Formats: sequence, structure tokens, C-alpha cells
Amino acid sequence: MNHKHHKEHLLMQIDYRIRRYKKARQEKSSILAQTLFLGTLGLVLVLPIIGGAYLGWWLDSLADGYSMRWTLSLLLLGVLVGVINVYLLVREQD
Repeated sequence: MNHKHHKEHLLMQIDYRIRRYKKARQEKSSILAQTLFLGTLGLVLVLPIIGGAYLGWWLDSLADGYSMRWTLSLLLLGVLVGVINVYLLVREQD
């Protein structure tokens, strides 16, 4: 009788540890996935802004005198494109 009790106890411990391991592994992958998703969101927002500002600065440098028309215009366009990218990426995830 005592042997049977130890065997059941051992099987319960093994089952508990397997469930804990699976849960920890699942949570770890979800944290990694969330981190990657947030990093991607940052990139799809920031890259169009930086690209627009740089392209606008380059176009303004080609003009005679002091001009910021292209820089500001393309910077705002970059913000708009970045926000749309984030919206589409978040909507795709849901």
C-alpha cells in the first residue's frame, strides 16, 4: 500500500512539473513575441518620419537660400505614413 502511494505521489509531481514547464515555455515565447511586435511597431512608425525628414532636408539643400518647405512637408508626410503603417499592423494582428 505504501509503495502505491509513493508511485501516485511521484506521478503527480511529474505531471505538475511538466505543466509548469509548458506554461513557462508558452509565457516566454509570448513575451518574446510581444517584444518583437513592439519593436516592429516602432520601426514602422519612425523609419518613414526619418526618411521624410532626410529627403526633405536634401531637397531643401538643393534650393538657393534658406528653405524648410520640403523638410516640413515630407516630415509631416512621414508622420502620416508611419501612423497608417502602425494602424494597419495593429489591425492585422487582431
